[in-house]
Formats: sequence, C-alpha cells, structure tokens
Amino acid sequence: MSQSTSRRVFLRSLAGVSVAWLAPGAAERGALADVKRAVETLPPDPADAARDELFWSQIRAAYRQSPLFSNMESGFYSPTPEPVLETMCDGARRINETPSFYMRRRQDEERAAVRRELARFVGVGHDEIVVTRNTTESLNTVIHGLELGPDDGVLYCGREYSSMREALEQRAERYGLNLQKIDLPYLPGDPDAIVKAYADAITPATKVILVSHVIYLTGQILPVRAICDMAHARGIEVICDAAHSIGHLEFKIPDLDCDYLGSSLHKWLGAPLGNGLLYVRKNKIPKVWPLLGDSALPKDDIRKLEHLGTLPVHNQLAIAHAIRFHESIGSARKEARLRHLKDSWTQRVIEHPRVGLATPTEPERSCAIATVTVDGIDSHEVARRLYDEHRVFTVAVPQGVRIAPNLHATKSDVDRLVEGLLAIAG
Repeated sequence: MSQSTSRRVFLRSLAGVSVAWLAPGAAERGALADVKRAVETLPPDPADAARDELFWSQIRAAYRQSPLFSNMESGFYSPTPEPVLETMCDGARRINETPSFYMRRRQDEERAAVRRELARFVGVGHDEIVVTRNTTESLNTVIHGLELGPDDGVLYCGREYSSMREALEQRAERYGLNLQKIDLPYLPGDPDAIVKAYADAITPATKVILVSHVIYLTGQILPVRAICDMAHARGIEVICDAAHSIGHLEFKIPDLDCDYLGSSLHKWLGAPLGNGLLYVRKNKIPKVWPLLGDSALPKDDIRKLEHLGTLPVHNQLAIAHAIRFHESIGSARKEARLRHLKDSWTQRVIEHPRVGLATPTEPERSCAIATVTVDGIDSHEVARRLYDEHRVFTVAVPQGVRIAPNLHATKSDVDRLVEGLLAIAG
C-alpha cells in the first residue's frame, strides 16, 4: 500500500470515529446489560428496591474501592464506575493518537453531542447549558458576570458554600455590592419558615438570591421552587447552588424554576473528576459576561461562558457514559437507596443520649447526607477516631461529622460506622 493510500484510509477511519465513539463500548455494554437484568428482578416500589441487598451488591461490583477503609465521604467527590472510567481512559488514548487533528477537527462535534445528552438528562435546552469543571467555576461565572451595581443587593444564607460566599465578598470588595446575609435554623419546623426567612430579608435593593438546593454542611434539602416562586413574584432572580443535587435527587432543572444553576457532575452522578455544568435560562444568557473574555460568539450564545482554553476533552466525553450508567439504575431507585443508606445508620445511633443529628430526618428534607454530633467531643476528633480506630473515612464540618455514603457502600461499611460512633460516644 502506498503512503498516499495509507493516508486516505487513515483519514476515512477518523471520519467514522467521531460522535459514534459516544456509543457504549464493550465493557460498558456488559455492565449496562448486567444492571438491566438485575433491575428486572426488583420490586416496582423504589423504597422496596432500596432494601434489596442482592441487587445493590451487583451495582457495587462496578466500583473499585480501597479495602483499607470504608469510604463514607462522597460529598467531595464520588468514585466513577469502572466501565465509565475505562471508557474515559480509552478516549484519552484515542485523542492522544491524533492530538492536534482531534482538537481542531473533532472535539467541537463530540463535546456538542455530550452537551445535548446532558441537556436531555437535566431537562433543559442544549443551548442553555455548558460543561464546566465544577460548581465553583459555574457559579463564579454568574456571580462575577451579572451586571450589578454597588448598591444592588444579593441575598444569601450564611451556610452557603465558602467559595460562593468568597466570590460575593470579593465582588463586593472590588466593585461594591450590597450583601444581605441571613441565618437559617438547622432543623426548621416547617419548610414555609425557610421561605419566609428569605422573604422577610428582602429589601428594595435585592436583585438576586443565592440559595443551595442541598446544604453541603448537613444535607438539608431547601424548598428551592417555593423560594424561586416567591422571588420571581417580586422581580428577583435566583442563582441555585446544586452541587449536591444532580445524580443524587430525582428532579429536572425546570422543576426548580431558577434562573441560573451550577452543579458538580463528579459528585453524585459519578462522572470523572473535574466535570460540572452551568445552566442559564435562555433569556438571561445575554446578561452574563464570560468569566474569561470571548468576543467570537454572540452575546446570546451560552458557549461564550465555557471559554477556558484547552481542556481534557476525554474527561467531558465520559459524562455521557456516566449518565447511561445512572439511568440504567434509575433516578428514583438511586435516590431511594441513598436515603436508605442514611436511614440505616442514623436510626441506629440517634437513640444514644450523646449522639445528635444536625440534619432533618424527614424524607423530603434530606437524602444521602447527614451530619452527626457526639456530645462533648469536637467533630475533628470524632472524624479522626473514626478513621484511626475504626477505618471509616468521613469529614468534620463546623456542625459535626458529615457522613455521605454512595452506591459503593456495603452493609458492613454501615455497620462499621455505627459501631465506631457508638464506641466513641460510649
């Protein structure tokens, strides 16, 4: 075969690789088929399915976790299922074979396909979202990109994520901004009281509300839709921090009716580390300046907000495969299982007189995450002893020790956590 003929064959092969690569590979097809067969044996009620340990042991087989400790801290970053991880590695090798050629001629098409799949999954238009690296990047883009004057008010709770509070504080220090901070009780008696707390704090200066869907410190689910309805009735926009929502709770973005939303896909969805999304309601896109300058795209094109330079594209492509793995289980089943994992340890420790919870226990107010306290012992000391003495990895927060198991958690992991907490409290 001549050199010119070899070159033509090579280029023809590249033409067929592009978006077709987003189809499941052999490892992923096998894993999805296994899950599908297992799902067929489950009871129809997600709450009943959540207790089927045989089924969930088959799901756990898709995760490779260290045997040296029990990982009960998925709030920072959740493990990626092995079939998705393998697909990402295959993508890295494929892109590496044709580096600049791929980046100049193929990446836009494949990234657009991922954006369409992600938009379908979260229930919005593909022209309303971009893929980012995390929630912090997404919400910084909005916080620094909105045209707000020094007297304009942004209302937020003191329990918002530190990076978001720091973004507001930096903008206020640099350009001026009217920061309106409120406090919320950890265990409110009524969700209406939360909405009222935001409503009562609104002033004529308030232009934007920043609110978390799930409070990262305690796992408390806030009534975001009711807050948005109240705010919109007063002409106020809402930014939603959904870092812990997507892949955790069964919902679509329009269910919240917020104007802007950021989330991290490497938390509960199980996409590879360094994936997030930014949603901007279509008619709001022209209002947001890019975090990094972009004059090539129209002001109403959401893609202007993802101008971040050269990216690890293989990482983003794996989002589509993470979505497929998630959907093979089912959002309702996954949410029910995560809530069952939380209930299976909280219900066993809460009766101890020295153990308390900083998280509501009602199903509609929390899911996988709960924060526990041991009376008289600092939370950092509790977290240290859980790991050093019982090989359970958690994280200390100001409100206690945050426990956040994911689908890879076993019954023995939960038992070990309970035994450790009761031993420390006892």
